[in-house]
Amino acid sequence: MSADEATAKMEATKINDETNMGTAESKVEGGAPHGKPEKKEKERKDQKAAAKSKGEKQSQQAPKKKSGEPELIGITCKKSEDIAEWYQQVILKGEMLEFTDVPGCYVYLPGSYKIWDFIRAFFDARIQKMKVKNCYFPLFITEANLQREKDHIDGFAAEVAWVTEGGKSKLEKKLAVRPTSETAMYSYYSKKIRSHRDLPLKLNQWNNVVRWEFKHPMPFIRSREFLWQEGHTAHLTEQEASKEVREILDHYAAIYEELLAVPVVKGQKTVNEQFPGAHYTTTVEGFVPSVGRGIQAATSHCLGQHFAKMFDITVEDPNQEVKEGEKRNKLHVWQNSWGFTTRSIGVMILIHGDDKGLVIPPRVADVQVVIVPVGINAKTTDADREKLYDEVDSLRRQLEDVNVRVECDFREGYSPGYKFNDWEMKGVPLRLEFGPKDSANGVVTTSRRDQAFSKEKGTIPVPDLATQVPALLEQIQSDMYLRASEEYASHRKVIRSWSEFVPTLNAKNVLIVPHCTNGDCEDEIKKDSSGHQEGAAEVDARAPSMGAKSLCIPDAQPEEIKEGTKCINPKCGKEAKMWVMFGRSY
Repeated sequence: MSADEATAKMEATKINDETNMGTAESKVEGGAPHGKPEKKEKERKDQKAAAKSKGEKQSQQAPKKKSGEPELIGITCKKSEDIAEWYQQVILKGEMLEFTDVPGCYVYLPGSYKIWDFIRAFFDARIQKMKVKNCYFPLFITEANLQREKDHIDGFAAEVAWVTEGGKSKLEKKLAVRPTSETAMYSYYSKKIRSHRDLPLKLNQWNNVVRWEFKHPMPFIRSREFLWQEGHTAHLTEQEASKEVREILDHYAAIYEELLAVPVVKGQKTVNEQFPGAHYTTTVEGFVPSVGRGIQAATSHCLGQHFAKMFDITVEDPNQEVKEGEKRNKLHVWQNSWGFTTRSIGVMILIHGDDKGLVIPPRVADVQVVIVPVGINAKTTDADREKLYDEVDSLRRQLEDVNVRVECDFREGYSPGYKFNDWEMKGVPLRLEFGPKDSANGVVTTSRRDQAFSKEKGTIPVPDLATQVPALLEQIQSDMYLRASEEYASHRKVIRSWSEFVPTLNAKNVLIVPHCTNGDCEDEIKKDSSGHQEGAAEVDARAPSMGAKSLCIPDAQPEEIKEGTKCINPKCGKEAKMWVMFGRSY
């Protein structure tokens, strides 16, 4: 069995396990039950007792259900105890994506794709103000074109997927499925740009790319096919290019902070970590507190003149003074590339999700508010039921009139408790409950998803619904960002001595340290901070084997590097140049 087949089988098994969770019986060959009935009954009782003692009973099943109501299997493990299993359950049961029979390639269901729609609209509006135009280039790249830029392709060589056959015929020249589009686009740039008057040339495409990773896939975070936008621009001067690089980085930070309620740190990659072939790379770096790992959230690269020289993208110098009959010198243009991917959705889930499931920030939630009718029972007359449902529908119309995305849950045969848990698992930001008592009092009862473990509920007068619900959604958005921001800040530790480095790293932090910015020194720090090292083992025998790598040189430096300050690495001996953020990362 190939590695791909094994991974596919593992993913398929996971799905089947999820589908049959709580219903499958343990079997041996021949179909006989495994073990005696008395023993199995005792095991069931022990499991129930253990679940109750851990406070997990509520998360494993819905509250008291109606006769004939299907059982809702909620999130059955805690985020703090098994984040990998928790993450898989959350994205599957929250209906964000589905697995396929191709490992590392996933179905983006409406719940996640709608988030991508919001991101696209947000970012597109901003880059169009920068005069960036959307376009589309082919999925396939010739081998000759891809190989034109050695340093660049070396960075992707192990991840390139190749097409060698078309129909029943072998291709004379194999084709690469784009891992990124620099080499696919820059032949056109060479043809298009004939004069400085053609600059700047600013193109962006929303597309998919394939990077045939053989690491363990993680939906949204690390996959073989993913969605992104990739912008490619050409400028006359380095100053113009650098200005755009930073402007784009600000837009990327705004997507995370203003839409996804996720805090990020802006900075520049060290030479070791920058994009292959780039002049320099800027980045926004996120952080997942539950595992203490940083995560690269998006990057904006100044490519310099590297690709321009490779693809002969030149213009005559418009500022050169020449005599009659003389030719102007040719200048190579300055280029940028920048990209933002569906990884952002995974980052959002990892940071905000809890033991009940997804927690979606209101600004990117497909459904911002769900209205659940309550207080209906066997004694409720058809007329009273119809009256209540009409009132609920009226509440919906009031909210839709002020552009709130709202659903009413009129499903028959499901208890309110079932519906509450179902919508909580899907992360809907705000639930409104409305029953006969609420109707009599002229209010709706509110329950915030970001406070799902609080028993406190609020009320809103029906006449104030159109003003107070949008305001409450904005408050939820703000509170989610504030909580995440405070937590990230508490895990960014300024460290000045190597003796503090590994213990602080193992306490699930990222570290801001004085560093020489030398690549060999970075490699040494990564090796010496791994769990396999003697020092790390002495600090914590359970420490991860992964060492700390440089995440970025933060734009916001904690202070100036004082003269004579040495690099954090005791083996280095060189003077520190910058404060650099190190950490374990995805």
